[in-house]
Amino acid sequence: MPNPPPPWVTILRLLAAAGFVLGGLNHFKNPDFYRAIIPPGFPSPAALVVISGVCEIAGGIGLLIPALRVAAGWGLIALLIAVLPANIYMALHPEVVPDFHVSQWMLWLRLPLQAVFIAWVWIAAIGR
Repeated sequence: MPNPPPPWVTILRLLAAAGFVLGGLNHFKNPDFYRAIIPPGFPSPAALVVISGVCEIAGGIGLLIPALRVAAGWGLIALLIAVLPANIYMALHPEVVPDFHVSQWMLWLRLPLQAVFIAWVWIAAIGR
């Protein structure tokens, strides 16, 4: 039996799981927001919002199930990379979400944070 992870890894895993599940649920609570930040030219924004929301929820739950944890981690890393165009589009065009009151510099700061989230998922799910 492998050694249990250090407590801080378990805490990171629980926080990531909660964050992804809540973020995924938000795709269904506020779908207009997510549709607005999908760059023009991407097919079926409504379907992409649903798919990404389901993937976030499934990945978050998967982080909590040892047999699924590594696959969930890889899936969430792929998802974090896949949504990068939407994050870039939002940073370039914050006006697409008129009622979202965040400074544009914060939207730009969000881009390198994507690498932090990827590292977080790696530590929580894969890097053992």
